[in-house]
Amino acid sequence: MNIIYTIDLLGTMVFAISGAMAGHRKGIDIFGSTFMAFVTAIGGGSMRDIFLNIRPVWVEDGNYLLAIFAGVFVSVLANKQLYTLAKTLTLFDAIGIGFFTVVGTQKSIDYESSNIAAIMLGMFSAAMGGVIRDVLINETPLILRKEIYASACLSGALLFVLLNYLKVDNGWNAFISASLVFIIRIISVRYNLSLPVVEMKKDSDL
Repeated sequence: MNIIYTIDLLGTMVFAISGAMAGHRKGIDIFGSTFMAFVTAIGGGSMRDIFLNIRPVWVEDGNYLLAIFAGVFVSVLANKQLYTLAKTLTLFDAIGIGFFTVVGTQKSIDYESSNIAAIMLGMFSAAMGGVIRDVLINETPLILRKEIYASACLSGALLFVLLNYLKVDNGWNAFISASLVFIIRIISVRYNLSLPVVEMKKDSDL
């Protein structure tokens, strides 16, 4: 099985777990949590595919829907254990954005996007599912908070494009680039790191 395809399915399941857990945390019923899992898992990839002028992959490949339902099942079956492992969904977000950054970048390259566009679409694929999830549960999306999130995806996408240009084995490239996203995200959360903020002067300071 193609390594990128496998990573895409794993990322879909992980993001489905993240979306379903967010629904459980908000006290949403099982149907609502399943819907949350669905839009979280396929939201970013679907928007990327629209930009690439192709049909979203889950429409034609039922394995993606099975991956989403598997994620929902895991979130219900191991609900308490999952919250013990990742109470704020950080772990599953970090894994999911790592996977989806790689998949989005590779797919963009496959459809002959420029390297810059591939990097941007890789980031877009990874971040937009979480944005949709957070908006639906009435929370400020992570990408708009003072956290290193989208920039971690950009770093992974940039590394993937660079290693692809250097003809590094695709499987190793995917693993290394996804790991970079994961490590940056986890370290930034662990040590409360963030990018600089541009301070706006108040009228009284002028």
